[in-house]
Amino acid sequence: MSAPGHRAPPRRSHAERTAETQARIVAAVVESIAEVGLPRTTAAEITRRAGVTWGAVQHHFGGKDGMLMAVLEDSFRRFEARLADVPIADLPLAERVAVFVERAWQHFASREYACTDEILRDSIRRADPPAEGPRWQEEMSRAWGRVWRRFFGEAPASRARRGALQHYTIAVLTGLASTVALEGPGARVRDAELALLQDTLLRELAAPR
Repeated sequence: MSAPGHRAPPRRSHAERTAETQARIVAAVVESIAEVGLPRTTAAEITRRAGVTWGAVQHHFGGKDGMLMAVLEDSFRRFEARLADVPIADLPLAERVAVFVERAWQHFASREYACTDEILRDSIRRADPPAEGPRWQEEMSRAWGRVWRRFFGEAPASRARRGALQHYTIAVLTGLASTVALEGPGARVRDAELALLQDTLLRELAAPR
C-alpha cells in the first residue's frame, strides 16, 4: 500500500511504450554498428543490446530493412534537431553561415551519421538499397531542404546557385567525415577545412541573383 501522499507514477500510454521500444531498438543498432561494425550487427546482437526479442523487432519494423530505414530516418531527424533551436530571425548572413556549418559538422562527426554512412555504403556495395526504393534519399533531401530554406531561403544568390551550394556542402561534410573515419581515433579537428567551407558559403550566398 502506498504511503499517505505518495502518488504512483502515471501509466504510460500504448503509443509511449511503442515509441520507447522503437527508440531502444534504434539506439541498439547505432551502438552496435559503432562498436562492432555493420556485418557483426546481427539479430542476436541487436536483441541483446535492446533487451527485446527478434519478434518485437519484426513487430515494430517488419524486419532488418525496416529497422535500418528507421536508423536512417532517426539520423535525419537528429540533423534537423541540431539546427532547429537556432534563433536565426535577426542573425546576419555571416552568423547564420557560421552556426550552420558548426551544427552541421556536429552531426556529420557524430556516431549516428557514421552508422548512417555505413548502412548506405553497404547497400550500394550489395546493390541492394534499403526497402521502399529511394525513400531514404527523399527523407534526406527533405530534411536538408527544410534546414537550408530556414537558414538561407532569403539569401540573394539565385535558386540554382543555392541548390548547387547545398549539394556542395553535403559533399564537403561527407568527405570530411570519411577522412576522419579513415584516420581513426587520432584524427585531427578539421578547423581549416570547415573555415574554408564557411567562407565559400558566405561569399556565394551573398552573391546577387
